This record gives sequence, C-alpha cells and structure tokens, in this order.
Amino acid sequence: MAENPGKPVLLHKQLNSTADYTEAIDILIELARHRLRIFDYNLEDGGYATLRRYELLRTFLLASRSNRLEIVLHDIDYLARFCPRILSLLRQFSHAITIQETTPQAKDIYDPFAIADETCFLHRFHYDSPRALLALHDVEGSHLLIKRFEEIRAASAPAITATTLGL
Repeated sequence: MAENPGKPVLLHKQLNSTADYTEAIDILIELARHRLRIFDYNLEDGGYATLRRYELLRTFLLASRSNRLEIVLHDIDYLARFCPRILSLLRQFSHAITIQETTPQAKDIYDPFAIADETCFLHRFHYDSPRALLALHDVEGSHLLIKRFEEIRAASAPAITATTLGL
C-alpha cells in the first residue's frame, strides 16, 4: 500500500494523567487554524488559568480576525474567579469569543471535549477522571463531536460577556 505524502495521518492517543491532558489541550490549540470549540465542566482542570494557556489562545486569536473560540461550561464560577487572563482575552477579542453556560436540561453531560477546526479533538471520558483520547486528523470523529457541541450549545445561554451590559 502506497503512502500518500500529502494526506495527514490519523492518530489516536490514549491519555491517562492530568499532565497528559493539559499537554494535549496545548497541542490542540496549537493545531487550530480557524475555530476552537471547548465544552467543559468549569475549566478548572487543564491549565486554563495559566500564562501558557493565555499565550496559546491569544496567539490563535491574533492569527486571523476570523478565528473563533467558543466555550460552553456547566459552571462559570471558576472561570469568573480564577481565570482573569481568559476574561482579558474576552475583552480584547469580544468579536471572536463566546462563553455560555448550560441550562438545567444539559447539566447531566459529563464528558468534556475540545475540537480544533474540523479535524482534531480531545475527548475526556468523565470530568472526574483524567482519562482521555487525543485524536488528530480524525474528520469523522470531529464531526460527531461538533454535532454534539452544537446540541449542547443550543441548550445553553450566554454567561460572560466582554462588558457589564453584554454589549
């Protein structure tokens, strides 16, 4: 069977520790070229309050004015209290970032995931466990999670905006 040098190779990597999970989020952000979708319980796990995460997200948002970051959380308290850098990004890139909180009918979803563009994703099997799957160049798996993300987003409401008035 001949290799196709122009086609990216599908890669699935099992992750079993919080450190691996945090590193995988960094990889996913670095791979993103247009759109990042993040669904999580509250962003407490995964290093979202760190300078490194801020820098990666800022670089992604600065790469193109059309880049988008969409975040849906079950609980926004951690983000509001402990992630001032993410809130700073929201103020700076209010045109490109949305942060929503799930409504009661979606609160029983327990498996956080993040999707870069249409091809790569990180899927944690339960928010209480670090076990996860990092999938690179998996269009089919990414599309399944994108559909799921859109369903979760539809069952959520705007939570944090760039201004007090939400304008």
